[in-house]
Amino acid sequence: MGTPVNIIVGSHVWVEDPELAWIDGQVSKINGQEVEIQATNGKKVVANLSKIYPKDMEAPAGGVDDMTKLSYLHEPGVLQNLKTRYELNEIYTYTGSILIAINPFQRLPHIYDSHMMHQYKGAPLGELSPHVFAVADVAYRAMIHEGKSNSILVSGESGAGKTETTKMLMRYLAFLGGRAATEGRTVEQQVLESNPVLEAFGNAKTVRNNNSSRFGKFVEIQFDKHGRISGAAIRTYLLERSRVCQINDPERNYHCFYLLCAAPQEEIEKYKLGNPKSFHYLNQSKCYELVGVNDAHDYLATRRAMDIVGISAKEQEAIFRVVAAILHLGNIVFTKGKEVDSSIPKDDQAKFHLNMTAELLMCDPVALEDALCKRVMITPEEVIKRSLDPQSATVSRDGLAKTIYSRLFDWLVDKINSSIGQDATSKSLIGVLDIYGFESFKANSFEQFCINFTNEKLQQHFNQHVFKMEQEEYTKEEIDWSYIEFVDNQDVLDLIEKKPGGIVALLDEACMFPKSTHETFANKLYQTFKNNKRFIKPKLSRTDFTIAHYAGEVLYQSDQFLDKNKDYVVPEHQDLLSASQCSFVAGLFPPLPEETSKSSKFSSIGSRFKLQLQQLMETLNSTEPHYIRCVKPNNLLKPAIFENVNIMQQLRCGGVLEAIRISCAGYPTRRPFFDFINRFGILAPEFVEGNYDEKVACKKILEKKGLKGFQIGKTKVFLRAGQMAELDARRAEVLSNAAKTIQRRIRTHQARKRFIAIRKATIVVQSLWRGRLACKLYDHMRREANAVKIQKHVRRHQARTTYSKLRASVLVLQVGLRAMAARKEFRFRKRTKAAITIETRWRCHRAASYYKRLQRGCLFAQCRWRGRIAKKELRKLKMAARETGALKEAKDKLEKHVEDLTWRLQLEKRLRTDLEEAKAQEIAKLQNTVQALQTKVDETNAELVREREAAKKAIEEAPPVIQETQVLVEDTKKVDALTSEVENLKAMLDSERERADESDKKYTEALENSEERRKKLEEAEKKVHQLQESLTRLEEKINNLESENQVFRQQAVSMAPNKFLSGRSRSIIQRGADSGHLSTDSRPNLDLHSHSINHRDSSEIEDKPQKSLNEKQQENQELLIRCIAQHLGFSGNRPIAACIIYKCLLHWRSFEVERTSVFDRIIQTIGNAIETQDNNDVLAYWLSNASTLLLLLQRTLKASGAAGMAPQRRRSSSATLFGRMTQSFRGTPQGVNLSMINGSIGGGMDSLRQVEAKYPALLFKQQLTAYVEKIYGMIRDNLKKEISPLLGLCIQAPRTSRASLVKGARSVANAAAQQALIAHWQGIVKSLGNFLDTLKSNHVPPFLVRKVFIQIFSFINVQLFNSLLLRRECCSFSNGEYVKAGLAELEHWCYKATDEYAGSAWDELKHIRQAIGFLVIHQKPKKTLDEISHDLCPVLSIQQLYRISTMYWDDKYGTHSVSPDVISNMRVLMTEDSNNAVSSSFLLDDDSSIPFSVDDISKSMEQMDIADIEPPPLIHENSGFSFLLPRSD
Repeated sequence: MGTPVNIIVGSHVWVEDPELAWIDGQVSKINGQEVEIQATNGKKVVANLSKIYPKDMEAPAGGVDDMTKLSYLHEPGVLQNLKTRYELNEIYTYTGSILIAINPFQRLPHIYDSHMMHQYKGAPLGELSPHVFAVADVAYRAMIHEGKSNSILVSGESGAGKTETTKMLMRYLAFLGGRAATEGRTVEQQVLESNPVLEAFGNAKTVRNNNSSRFGKFVEIQFDKHGRISGAAIRTYLLERSRVCQINDPERNYHCFYLLCAAPQEEIEKYKLGNPKSFHYLNQSKCYELVGVNDAHDYLATRRAMDIVGISAKEQEAIFRVVAAILHLGNIVFTKGKEVDSSIPKDDQAKFHLNMTAELLMCDPVALEDALCKRVMITPEEVIKRSLDPQSATVSRDGLAKTIYSRLFDWLVDKINSSIGQDATSKSLIGVLDIYGFESFKANSFEQFCINFTNEKLQQHFNQHVFKMEQEEYTKEEIDWSYIEFVDNQDVLDLIEKKPGGIVALLDEACMFPKSTHETFANKLYQTFKNNKRFIKPKLSRTDFTIAHYAGEVLYQSDQFLDKNKDYVVPEHQDLLSASQCSFVAGLFPPLPEETSKSSKFSSIGSRFKLQLQQLMETLNSTEPHYIRCVKPNNLLKPAIFENVNIMQQLRCGGVLEAIRISCAGYPTRRPFFDFINRFGILAPEFVEGNYDEKVACKKILEKKGLKGFQIGKTKVFLRAGQMAELDARRAEVLSNAAKTIQRRIRTHQARKRFIAIRKATIVVQSLWRGRLACKLYDHMRREANAVKIQKHVRRHQARTTYSKLRASVLVLQVGLRAMAARKEFRFRKRTKAAITIETRWRCHRAASYYKRLQRGCLFAQCRWRGRIAKKELRKLKMAARETGALKEAKDKLEKHVEDLTWRLQLEKRLRTDLEEAKAQEIAKLQNTVQALQTKVDETNAELVREREAAKKAIEEAPPVIQETQVLVEDTKKVDALTSEVENLKAMLDSERERADESDKKYTEALENSEERRKKLEEAEKKVHQLQESLTRLEEKINNLESENQVFRQQAVSMAPNKFLSGRSRSIIQRGADSGHLSTDSRPNLDLHSHSINHRDSSEIEDKPQKSLNEKQQENQELLIRCIAQHLGFSGNRPIAACIIYKCLLHWRSFEVERTSVFDRIIQTIGNAIETQDNNDVLAYWLSNASTLLLLLQRTLKASGAAGMAPQRRRSSSATLFGRMTQSFRGTPQGVNLSMINGSIGGGMDSLRQVEAKYPALLFKQQLTAYVEKIYGMIRDNLKKEISPLLGLCIQAPRTSRASLVKGARSVANAAAQQALIAHWQGIVKSLGNFLDTLKSNHVPPFLVRKVFIQIFSFINVQLFNSLLLRRECCSFSNGEYVKAGLAELEHWCYKATDEYAGSAWDELKHIRQAIGFLVIHQKPKKTLDEISHDLCPVLSIQQLYRISTMYWDDKYGTHSVSPDVISNMRVLMTEDSNNAVSSSFLLDDDSSIPFSVDDISKSMEQMDIADIEPPPLIHENSGFSFLLPRSD
């Protein structure tokens, strides 16, 4: 702790604060023991010197992951470290081997997924960031390696996250030790699924937690000798039975009651349930529902969990029937009966619930009422039945409810244990203890007493473990620790459990006396423990008592201690329920043996709990313990709120501060030699720069400063409490003196620099001023000379200007006068010409006007005169009107005219009718008819025009009398009518013409549609024809197959009796018969239905050639298999084995046969060659051969799509089996152009004709593809295994001492030291180079080589990046420089490997490159989030950037990470992402898939000429392989 002499003015310290627990500030004044502190929040605080603690100003900005690394191990330092990490969402922190887990009150799925489990698997404790998985992994590894059982103790107050932590522990243990499912369910699955069941029946809402465990749970997970989970058991402790009958607002009863009330409607009706408000056991609190919790959904989830843990449907029905009975039992209300002190059900409602309870428990309602309202007292003389008053009956009812629920819970635990199954042969286990934490409320009863008793026991175990760990640390470092005292709490345990005078013993004694009350019990305690310092009697209470626990004083109310401690079953209740017709209920209350019922009159919960606790401690003492302390950061149950006072209390209750006190009793400060020298080397630089070992240098530094009591271990310096502060004070003095020296030198340098600058400036100013004066004198003289010259030129200019102006004025005047005269002349001439024009026009107009007036006068006179004459003539005509001869003659002539026109009109109509008929009969001649009609119409029009002109001419020639007659006017109207009718006819003609055009268009379209339909019909007929042909061919093929089968059966029958051939020969013949060389032409020669001797003779004649040919083919195949099993090497860059296989298969026509075994044998040969090969050279050889052969098959084979063409091709070959086999082996097949293979056509890949492949060939291609992928994966995985150990060493730079760094910087060996630092990277580069050489030497296609290295570099990226994110010590500036240098080595290797083989491998390192780039950039606080996320690290996610930014620390220059604003912006973005969707892990996944397809290989590989491949010696001289020999031109 703090030492007063270490605090000076200006020191940064911590001081107590009633609201925030601790606040930081700076010492401004010291007056003796009084210290005045200026707090950072603005307050001025005065405190005692012994009550303040130094603050570490050099603590990392993100805190430390292990609080033993703190320079000052005290309460404020621990609290500040936890707060700093909690603000960064780092909820786990170590204190040595103890894990502190702060509940984040939000889901953080990215730190619990399977990727994180894989990262922590096998990692030593402390290597990665603190995590619950790390504790579980250490326990599992210790159990496996040491064979000793381990236990993990999870503690904390309600709401701290104990249950969730336990779930995570069991998930991880199931991940490590899981096994295959047995009978549909695994042990670990049942253990995990038991949580919902136990939570439903043992958890409830309390003031502090919505899902508080109201019982203690110890899960024993048993393992077999192979480390697999083999069994499990669940032990429970102290279920809170009183909650069944009594709850406080705003708490809830156990979850199962509310789940059942939210069950499906049919179950609610079956159990006669309703709203929770209607039940007395539930409506004592106004809280019925939980925010964000669906009771109906949880009910179904609980039923599913019961199924998984092995509870049958019948048992489930009985369980919920008992739960419903408890609810109905609570609604039975009693009132006074007729007799004295008797009770009966109050009303019909109470009777209804009584009957429902009896119905659900399957017992007699009358017996149930008697058991609740009466008691039987047995005396030696008689049996007395005593009635109970209503209050006693209510107590009896509640006692029955608590007993039933307790028995039900115990049955559930036993059922889960029996269902899971325990491994009796297991010798090792891991126990996970989920126990309630220390509790101290306003009202503390018997439950809190038992809970705190448990925590006292566990705290003693914890203290012993911590002290043991301290001893192990000291022993490992070989330091003296014999004088360290151990702080124990045995006195509190003696107060509680010691016999015969402990509190538990006194409570049992009080319970056994009928007349004892809580007052007598309290008085007994006061008398017994009046001198005990741990027992305190309150001043204002006569029944309460206080116990000073390790976590603080707790005031207990003894009112209900006696009732809650009694654990006996009322005999009436026992008899009633043991006689239940329901086997399940009767099983909960088995009949007690007579001896037990007579001897054990009383049973105590305290004694039973004490026994259970003793067994638990024995179990824990037999295991290696691991501790997890869960902390609730605030009482609001909300994220991002850190309540200092609340957390300090929890740290006290959890024993963390007690562990710190134990550490402070010894050596609370431990620093590795490197860190100590790095921090305090300035106190004695002569030892650092001298040739001293790190250990010696540390010792000399401490001795020089006069410190006593420190210890020097093997790897660390151990300092006593206060010594770190003293060293920091000395260091601060040295730094202060150094700062003063630096300031003095800098000020001297600045003053000297300023003087020199002023002197130089003065000289410069003088020279400039003198130059300025000379310049001014020169300017004056030059101005005078220039002034004279200017005056001369100005005067000349003025004279010249005056003359020019005068001359210009004269010219202007002359021009103006001359222009004026010209304009006057022009105007005069213009006026004269205009006057002449006007006069001319006027005279003309006057003459024209006179002429027109004269003309009009003449015409008027003529008209008047002619009119006068006409009138005279009219009078004459009227006189001679009776004489109509001349008129009739004229009229007849006009009528004749009209008739002629009418005839022509009718003729036109007939022509139109004929035109329509002709159009209807013959559409093709319509256009000619229209043209003819048009011609006739034109002629008619012309005649009409001529007739009209003739009529006009006749009218004009007629006498004027006729012109004036009315008849003429009527004839003219008729002519106009006829003319209009002709116009109508023309319009009709035009419309008919348009209709004809439309008809032509429709006719053309109809012709086109009919043509299309005709084509489709022809195509359909062709398809039908083809389908019919295909059907015919299939029928023929089926008939042929049936014929073949019959022939083979007859041959088998004929050969079996004689045993003519061995089994191997028969298989060869069978394979030869099935090899596809049988053609349909040979089948007609075999009479399948004839039984004559000729048929048998012909088969015997052909049997011998078939046998010899099949044996020869079999021998050739055997020779090929033996040949390719050898390492044949390469011809150029072409693998010989692949080319030989391809040529042989193509020559033997194996691709076209229906059955053959050669493909299977080739695949088997390849499989045997690579089966157990870890030799990359062999794998690369077969990868080259398999990929080349696959390429040849891909470009040659095609699926058999024209099955009907096969018989025709077969018919073209020889007619007999012997001829076909001979042609197959000795001649060139007609289906394959062998000259192409031998090079006569060029031998290129494009010359290969595709072959129709049958099923065996296609299957062979698929198998070959699978082997290519398998060999590729084996090669890739071998390289991963080779470089994986080096990658773990490459992520963190090897530490060297500060002294060696100083010496190295001054020595010539610096280059060698740097070379040693990157030796691991060079090892990776060497492995990559050797691997590339192996692939090149075996001519593996560059495409596959690129894919391998791309995936390898992706693997390097994933491993390095994930390690960087999980290990804080890797996120340093110097480590970034180290990894950057290593990445430069990889980049140089990629450059040397060229793009042909490396491809885009370098781009796969983008994550680690950008992360390392971020670590080594300077001035990080000046970078904005936009610059970081878009410019510096565009590939990294916000989660990844946030983790790197918070874990970064500069061990070289002491710079800081990004600004707090950037951190807060990142946190906001992460919160938004988590709200939108489930956050993904910030870790990367390794891609182990196959990144290519057959088509990719085919497209990437170049064409290959296989014509000139020389066969290997084994088959070179064999005549059967002569086709492999290259032919000369």
